[in-house]
Amino acid sequence: MSKIKVLIIEDEKDILELLKYNFSKEGYQVTTASTGEDGYRLVRKYIPDIIILDLMLPGIDGFEVCKLIKKDSKTEHIPIIMLTAKSEEADIVTGLEVGADDYVTKPFSPKILIARVRSILRRKSQLDFTRKETIRINNLIIAPGRYEVSVDNRPITLTLTEFQLLYTLAKHPGWVFTRNQLIDEIRGEDSFITDRSIDVQIVGLRKKLGKVGKYIQTVRGVGYRFKE
Repeated sequence: MSKIKVLIIEDEKDILELLKYNFSKEGYQVTTASTGEDGYRLVRKYIPDIIILDLMLPGIDGFEVCKLIKKDSKTEHIPIIMLTAKSEEADIVTGLEVGADDYVTKPFSPKILIARVRSILRRKSQLDFTRKETIRINNLIIAPGRYEVSVDNRPITLTLTEFQLLYTLAKHPGWVFTRNQLIDEIRGEDSFITDRSIDVQIVGLRKKLGKVGKYIQTVRGVGYRFKE
């Protein structure tokens, strides 16, 4: 655990110290920043394993920081948990659309936040080390061992959640998954992600996949399936 690097970008000093204390106590290597600019600079410098990102930051806000991280080939793979007082559905949807893997609203429990971090890192580890089978469907290639997706030999940048959704659906072509089954598959049964969040992720995934996005079909009243 001591080798796992967590970057916390938060401008409220009390919350920053609370998070630093709790993550350090659990054995994580913690780096902190209190502005969006400093946070992005530290992301590129240290390449953390996961980022806790506040949205309401001085300077560039959390949404913009997330966009910068996901546009950078050196940092696009890093999971991001957004931490914010903004609890409206529109804000959550926007956070997921710009590349966040999870969203935690204030006030929050440090224990639950740490559990979310563990869950995301565990999922990423499973993709990195245990799911080695490459899936090839026409011009779509999904390589879990390398965490890579390409269409017509063109690399597609996905968030961890988008990658897991695609992998789960493509690994079982024709099988219809309900939204709740997808939630359980990618985050675990203790997840707080909603049906609406799954829909947003699917829309974003289809858009990124371009012409092969049509392989992800909506089954009205049930959920989604992957079919050529």
